Amino acid sequence: MKLNWFPLGRRSLLFGVHQFIWHPWTVYLSWKRLYGKPTWREIICIIIHDWGYWSAPNMDGPEGQRHPELGARIARRLFGGEYGDLVLYHSRHYARLCGQPPSKLCWADKLSILYEPKWFYLLRAKLSGEIHEYRLNGEKEFGLKRSHSEWFDWIRGEFQKLAAAQKGDAVPYQSRDAIVQSEN
Repeated sequence: MKLNWFPLGRRSLLFGVHQFIWHPWTVYLSWKRLYGKPTWREIICIIIHDWGYWSAPNMDGPEGQRHPELGARIARRLFGGEYGDLVLYHSRHYARLCGQPPSKLCWADKLSILYEPKWFYLLRAKLSGEIHEYRLNGEKEFGLKRSHSEWFDWIRGEFQKLAAAQKGDAVPYQSRDAIVQSEN
C-alpha cells in the first residue's frame, strides 16, 4: 500500500527512522555515551530536534533540509538562543549553510545508529519509504546493488567514524548488544 498522500517526513516521525519516541531515546543514549547525562533542557532538545520533518515531502531535499528550523524555534522560545542553536545546527547541512560548526546534538544524532537493532531500523525505513531516498543519497559511495543489510552496516560505520572524528577520539565499533551489555 502506497502512502504518497502522507508526507515522507511525517511517516518518518510516526513509524519510520525518526520515530518520535524511539529515535529520541537512541539519541539520548548516544548523548550520554559521548558527553554524559544531558540536562533536562538538552533532553527536550533531543526530543524536538526532528519535529520539522512533519510536513516535509522528502528527507534530504529542499524541504527536508529545513527540518531543524521548527525544533530550533521551539527551543529558542523555551530556553534561549544557545538551545535554539543546539537544535538548529544538529544538521550538518544547516550548520554549513550558516557558516557554523555542527552542534553536539549532531554527533549524538549520528551516533544514535549504534543503538539501533538492524532489523528494527530497516523495518521502519522500509515501512516509511525512507530507505529509497537514503540509498539513492549514498549511491556514489556505496552503490545500489548490495542489500539493505549491507548498506546499514556501511552507514553505521560511516556515522561512527564521523562522530568519533568530530569528538576527537575513537569510538570503537561495538555491536548494539555489546553496548547495551556494557552499560548495564
